[in-house]
Amino acid sequence: MTEYPTSQEGPQPAGASGGGSDEAGHGKAPIAAAEAVRTHAQVPVSGQGGAEVPRPRGTAAPGPGSGQPAEASRGSGHGAADTGSGGARTRDDEAARNAGRRDASETGPVHAGPPGPRAPLGTAPLLPAGAPEALSGVGALSPVGGAPSGGSGPGEVTAARREGDRLRFVGAATRRIARGIDLDEIVLGLCRATVPTFSDAILVYLRDPLPVGDERPVGPVVLRLRRTDRLRPIDDLTDSGAGEPAATAGAAGAPGAAGELDFSQLPLVGPQGDLPAAELCEIRPGGALAEVLRGVRPVFGSAAGAKDALPELLGSEHPVPRGQRAILAPLRGRRRVIGAAVFLRTPDRDAFEQNDLLVAAQLATHTALGIDKAVLYGREAYIADELQRTMLPDSLPQPTGVRLASRYLPAAETARVGGDWYDAIPLPGSRVALVVGDVMGHSMTSAAIMGQLRTTAQTLAQLDLPPAEVLHHLDEQAQRLGSDRMATCLYAVYDPVSHRITIANAGHPPPVLLHLGGRAEVLRVPPGAPIGVGGVDFEAVELDAPAGATLLLYTDGLVESRLRDVWTGIEQLRERLATTAQLTGLDHPPPLEALCDDVLDMLGPGDRDDDIALLAARFDGIAPSDVAYWFLDPEETAPGRARRFARRALTRWGLEELSDSLELLVSEVVTNAVRYAERPVTLRLLRTDVLRCEVGDDSPQLPRQRRARDTDEGGRGLFLVNRLARRWGATRLSSGKVVWFELPLPGSHERR
Repeated sequence: MTEYPTSQEGPQPAGASGGGSDEAGHGKAPIAAAEAVRTHAQVPVSGQGGAEVPRPRGTAAPGPGSGQPAEASRGSGHGAADTGSGGARTRDDEAARNAGRRDASETGPVHAGPPGPRAPLGTAPLLPAGAPEALSGVGALSPVGGAPSGGSGPGEVTAARREGDRLRFVGAATRRIARGIDLDEIVLGLCRATVPTFSDAILVYLRDPLPVGDERPVGPVVLRLRRTDRLRPIDDLTDSGAGEPAATAGAAGAPGAAGELDFSQLPLVGPQGDLPAAELCEIRPGGALAEVLRGVRPVFGSAAGAKDALPELLGSEHPVPRGQRAILAPLRGRRRVIGAAVFLRTPDRDAFEQNDLLVAAQLATHTALGIDKAVLYGREAYIADELQRTMLPDSLPQPTGVRLASRYLPAAETARVGGDWYDAIPLPGSRVALVVGDVMGHSMTSAAIMGQLRTTAQTLAQLDLPPAEVLHHLDEQAQRLGSDRMATCLYAVYDPVSHRITIANAGHPPPVLLHLGGRAEVLRVPPGAPIGVGGVDFEAVELDAPAGATLLLYTDGLVESRLRDVWTGIEQLRERLATTAQLTGLDHPPPLEALCDDVLDMLGPGDRDDDIALLAARFDGIAPSDVAYWFLDPEETAPGRARRFARRALTRWGLEELSDSLELLVSEVVTNAVRYAERPVTLRLLRTDVLRCEVGDDSPQLPRQRRARDTDEGGRGLFLVNRLARRWGATRLSSGKVVWFELPLPGSHERR
C-alpha cells in the first residue's frame, strides 16, 4: 500500500495555490511543490522528543553567532549539525543558504513535541491526509495542511515538509500506476494508491468503448463505471463495541505499535460495492459534465461547474459530499478525454486543499497516459494473435492413409508472433505433403515473410513438383523478398499406396521416426543450405514409411536453447519418444495428441528461447488389396473398358451396390480425358473409408462445370458428377491433370 506521509499544519509555501493547477491539468509536475522541495532539504535535526524536522538547505545550526535567540534554538530542537563538507563553497551555495535563512525567518520557530515513540522519516507507516482520529490513533500526526486532530500532536512543522510529503506520495503512486501493463492493472493501481491514503473512496469512469490511437468515436460519448474502491466502516473491521475508544479500534486493525494502522489489511469494495453510483453515463453535449471534462483540470465538487457535473456522472441517488470533499479529475489521454476519476472524503476527515488538486492532476495524467498505452498494447497484441492465427492452418486435413496432429507455441507472452510454420497439403493420388519451416526471428516481419513462403509452398505443392524442386523455388522466392530473408524448411511427400516418403531438407533439423515397436531413429536426411542463400542444390531422399510408424517434424525451438545445443536436444527428443512408446506397449502406438503434449512437456525452465512448431504424422497406409490401377489408350473404346474394369473391382470388394453410380461417373470422366489426351489415360480406384476414383491425363486444362442449354448434346458430364459424387475436384500436375471423385460406401450414411 502506498503511504501518504502527513505532517502538522504550517503556513502555505509561496506559489502553492490554485494557480499551479493550470499546469497540472496538462500533465506537468506541481511547480510550487517542486520549488519548495528544491529550496528546502530534508536534514534530520534532533529535537527534544527525538522527532526529526527539516531545516532549510544551507542554514547553519543555530547557536552563538547565528543571529537567532538561544530560546528559539532550544525550542526548535536544533543541534550542532554540520551543514557543509568543510571545503570552500561556491557562490550558488551561498545564495542557497541566504534563501534558506529567509524562508526560516518567514516560517518562524519550530517546536518539537514531547518525548515519545518515533520512527525516522520515510520508515514508519504514516497516515493519510485528513484521516479521522479513529484511524490514526491517539496522538497521531495531523493531516497535511489541516488542523491538528488533537491537542497531543508533536507541533507544527515547516511547509517544505508538507510539500515534500505530497511529492513523495505522488512519486510512489505514479510508480504503482506505471507498473500496470493492461487496463485493469492500471486502474487497480490508481485505486489502491489513493484509497485510503489520499481519499476515502474513488470511482473511475472510462469511455465505452475506449478509442484506440487516432480513431474518432462515432455516436454519443458514454462513460462506464470501471472500478470503485472504498474502505468499509471501522465497526465492520473490529469486534469492539460502540463505546470502546477509537484508539483501541485503530490498534485492532494493525497489530504493532500503538497509534499505527496498516491500511493494506483493510478490505476494499469492488465495482459492485455499496456505493450507489450509476453504471453508465451518457455525456450530453453542452452539459455541465461535458464542460468540466473539456476543461481537463481537476475541480472541487463545490466548484460552480462541478455541482451539476457530479450528479450527472454519478447519478441522482449517489450522495455528493459538501464542500471541498470531492474532486472530479478528467482523464485525458494523448488526444482526447477518455474518462474521469472522482475522489471522495467522508465528513469525519479534513477536506481537500488547493494543492490536492495538483496531486489529483498528476494521478489523473499518469493514469490516462497509462490507459492509452494499455489500449494500444492490447490492439497490437490482438493484431499479432490474429496475424499468427491466420498464417497457420485453422485445422489439418484428413487425407487417406495418414493421421495428423500439430502444436504451435510462441516464444513468450510478449512475443506472440514468429516465423515458424507447419502445413499439410493433400496431393493427387491420395498423397500428402508435410511441410515445416522456420523464418529467422520472431517478429511481425518474420511472420509476414513466413506467410509469403507458406503460400508459395502451397502453390508449388499443387503443381505436384518434386520436393527438391519445391525447395529450389522457395529459395528463389526468398531472394526476391530481400537479401537477408533466411529460413529453414523441410518438405516431405508421403504416398500411402507405396508406403514411401520422399524428403528434401533446407538447413532444418532432421525429422524423427518412431516405429511401431518403440524404436525411435533420427532420419539421415541431407541437411542442405537454408532458404535464401541462393545458388545451392537441394537433394531429396526416399525412405520407407511402414504402417503404424509416426514421423515427427519440428522446429529448432523444441531442441535448442541457451542450456543445450541442437544435437543434444535432438537426442533427448529421440529418447523421449522411445520412452513414451514403451509406456503404451509395443503393438499399440501412442495417441497422436497425447504424444504431442508429452513431447512439449520435455521443455523445462529456460528451454523456451524460440517459438515452436510441431507436426506429427501417423502412417496408416493403404493395403495393396484396396487399390486397383489401369492404363487406357486414348481411344473411343476407352470408356467402355473403364466401365468393365470398375465393375470387376467392385465385385471383388463386395460393393456391387455402387456399380451403377460408379460406371456412369467413370464413363463421363474418362470420356472427357480421352477427348484431350495424347498419351495413355490412368484409372485408379481406392477403397478406404470412401470409394475414390482418379482419372489422369496429359492435358493441363482443368474441366469446369457449366450449364448446358437444352439444345446442347454435351456439357452435362460434370453436372452428373457434381450431383452423384460425395466430393469431386481437379488438380493440375506438372505432366497434366487428375480429376477425382468420391462415393460413400454402403452403410456409411454419409451425405455430401
